[in-house]
Amino acid sequence: MSDKIKPNKSVKRSSARLAAVQAIYEVELSDSNVDDVLINFLKTRWDTPQEVGDENQESSPLTAPDKNLFTDLIRGVHKQRDPLEEMLAGALSQEWSPDRLETIVRIILLAGIYELYNRKDVPARVVITQYVDVAHAFFEGPEPGFVNGVLDRMAKTLRPDDFQKR
Repeated sequence: MSDKIKPNKSVKRSSARLAAVQAIYEVELSDSNVDDVLINFLKTRWDTPQEVGDENQESSPLTAPDKNLFTDLIRGVHKQRDPLEEMLAGALSQEWSPDRLETIVRIILLAGIYELYNRKDVPARVVITQYVDVAHAFFEGPEPGFVNGVLDRMAKTLRPDDFQKR
């Protein structure tokens, strides 16, 4: 029996969202193939055994992600990029376009919109909270509040039933 504490499902899903945003960012900035980045993340960041005391290997500060969610987010955002961008543009005020957003903010929003639109198994409020947390991992300023506002607006459009009073 191992001394390691197994992370619970929600921690693994949170890790998947954060890692997916990082991977999508890498694809966008380097213009790399999605599958190459996906394999690189899965193999080199979580599947490689780390030798204790090996300073040459970088240990992952993240809990190993829910690989199914991680893969779905990366491939889904990539495949549905145009409709997701259109949804994002519709959620922004008229003086803003997705292109004006900082790259990482845009990617966080695209991943959140993808999940709201395609992952009905996850409550809308959970999706919003999770991506606000992702934004907090990157920003200390107003960006998490901006992510919250945009995703809240999108959730009320895409999943109005999730916000009806019971």
